[in-house]
Amino acid sequence: MNKPAALSYRDSGVDIDAGDALVDDIKKIVRATQRPEVMAGVGGFGALVSLPKKYKQPILVSGTDGVGTKLRLGIDTGRVQGLGQDLVAMCVNDVLVSGAEPLFFLDYYATGKLDQRVAAQVIKGIAQGCKLAGCALVGGETAEMPGMYAHGDFDLAGFSVAVVEKSKIIDGSKIKPGDVLVALPSSGAHSNGYSLIRKIVERSGVALESPFGKGTLADALLAPTNIYVKPVLKLLASGVPVRGMAHITGGGITGNLARCFPKHTSAVVDTASWQRPAIFEWLQQHGAVEEDEMRRVFNCGVGFVLVVPRAALERTLAELKRAKLKPWQLGEVVKSKTTEVRFA
Repeated sequence: MNKPAALSYRDSGVDIDAGDALVDDIKKIVRATQRPEVMAGVGGFGALVSLPKKYKQPILVSGTDGVGTKLRLGIDTGRVQGLGQDLVAMCVNDVLVSGAEPLFFLDYYATGKLDQRVAAQVIKGIAQGCKLAGCALVGGETAEMPGMYAHGDFDLAGFSVAVVEKSKIIDGSKIKPGDVLVALPSSGAHSNGYSLIRKIVERSGVALESPFGKGTLADALLAPTNIYVKPVLKLLASGVPVRGMAHITGGGITGNLARCFPKHTSAVVDTASWQRPAIFEWLQQHGAVEEDEMRRVFNCGVGFVLVVPRAALERTLAELKRAKLKPWQLGEVVKSKTTEVRFA
């Protein structure tokens, strides 16, 4: 009886050497994100990170997220580097809401067949996002799983750990009627609502490479998500009494603003206080999307919101403008029987 031919992991579709080569490729990129607290990062079984000494009662804040079906557009157009920044942004902007400083980040990259060039581009974008957030990329996992993904496809997940002084945690409990809302602009749709976006693009029949604004429709739809960490942490360090914050992510303005409000208070959003970026007008027009649906799916140009006392409004705006942002007063806080977001 003939002896069957010996099989290797590569025969099943997994290339260990390619994975090892990817790790070697990204080590320099990862080193550029390191913080003094990182004791051991990429290459070990686990990353070792100490807590910054400036914290007396450090509280850890963690967050995890993905990029959603924005991945589909990035893969189809070959524009994948910005997806790495999206991944970081979705996590660090969430933990920032508590007033926390992101310390480190890990990623999970899963694919059917590892394309070293594509994976390196994605991780380069992740490293760029970590630099913008001031956190260290300490490791991750690259999983090659034949039969699980179509050719050329991959998925991403991210994990962030941040730290905040216990006495400085921001949880919205101090928000009062009369406080004001300060908005920070988004860079586009960020990483939310892309299942609807892709449906609208399909219905419109407009090619992704068609001219749009100063670039193409693909440029507008794949603009990397803004990361608000450094300017907001600087604002907090200046002593401005920020009472609440909201990251306008999945759920849009309607779903996210209400998350940071205590009972018996509501947000009143002044819809005339800003002009929506053109991409949202395009989406609404070509998808015939109702206004309420726009507000609960998309950020509509509002990426992050801070709640401050009215007396601190001008100082807040000035501090954020010094950070090269374009903040504006979005609305105010009112007393109410239910907690909700109203549009006026």
